[in-house]
Amino acid sequence: MSYLAERAGLSPVVISELTPVPGWQDGIALAKLMITFRRWRPDIVHTHTAKAGALGRLAARLVGVPVVIHTFHGHVLRGYFSRPVEEVVRTVERGMALLTDRIVTLSPSLRADLIGMRIAPAWKVEVIPLGMDLSRFASVERSGGYLRRALGIENSDPIIGTVGRMVAIKNQAMFLRAARSVVNSGFTANFVLVGDGELRGSLEAQARSLDLAERVFFLGWREEMDRIYGDLDLFAITSNNEGTPLSLIEAMAAGLPVVATAVGGVPDVLTDQQNGYLVPAGDDAALAEAWIRILIDPARSRQMGEQARQDAVHRFALERMLEATSDLYRSLVGRKIPAL
Repeated sequence: MSYLAERAGLSPVVISELTPVPGWQDGIALAKLMITFRRWRPDIVHTHTAKAGALGRLAARLVGVPVVIHTFHGHVLRGYFSRPVEEVVRTVERGMALLTDRIVTLSPSLRADLIGMRIAPAWKVEVIPLGMDLSRFASVERSGGYLRRALGIENSDPIIGTVGRMVAIKNQAMFLRAARSVVNSGFTANFVLVGDGELRGSLEAQARSLDLAERVFFLGWREEMDRIYGDLDLFAITSNNEGTPLSLIEAMAAGLPVVATAVGGVPDVLTDQQNGYLVPAGDDAALAEAWIRILIDPARSRQMGEQARQDAVHRFALERMLEATSDLYRSLVGRKIPAL
């Protein structure tokens, strides 16, 4: 996300040793974080993601930072690793929670999940819904033609899209199987996958094996997501686990009906049969059936899309998140550093 920092005129401090993979470099990353915190003397350290959250919180406490906060945007405590590894990760997170003044989650479902797994007591876990500037998505021209021109799609067949890292937990293989089912049912449609990752090669091979190569487009990571959403007719999420998907909120703000698996924080955002459809994780048939329901009823599709736009813009406004975060910062600093 460095391009976002550049747009905001910010110069991030990059600690190259801070990587997702455990190893000897973790000690160097921890030392560099401690040096940085000693130099800056921050009142608050607010961490995100699993590895950065663990090293960042530990470094902050070792140098005496008064307030330490961690945000779970999702979590890797279920569905990512084997059972023994999951238990190790949960144990580490429980230990990290002891070093943390407040844990922030993006949805009530995620909060309940963390409390249920005894990561932290209920009083320590707060919900601050994701907030973002949705203006460019909410104002995008519907069916503007940008994506069709870029991909050379000359027909008027609908385009179904999904966005996300191409890793097992996102289960884009389910997206491709549902695409095959839709085509088998007699519907002509195009399918777009935005993102990249370790499974891209196998997903491209799956598309070929399903005889979908001419209708499936792999776009990689793209910045002009507003214009891409503008040309989609339907958006899908097929994950086995999720926090609060940013792509879901963006697609809703762009006025798209959504079909998503009912996992993690997704049901806190998407209301079944109102602004889209929820389907069980891993159920290809239910996913394809929901797509078809939207494709055969354009009036209902437009109604769902408009409801999705209104819900996203109202619930996930940037100002709400900033106000709630500021209130949390001021409250904790006021308790820990009364002189301020």
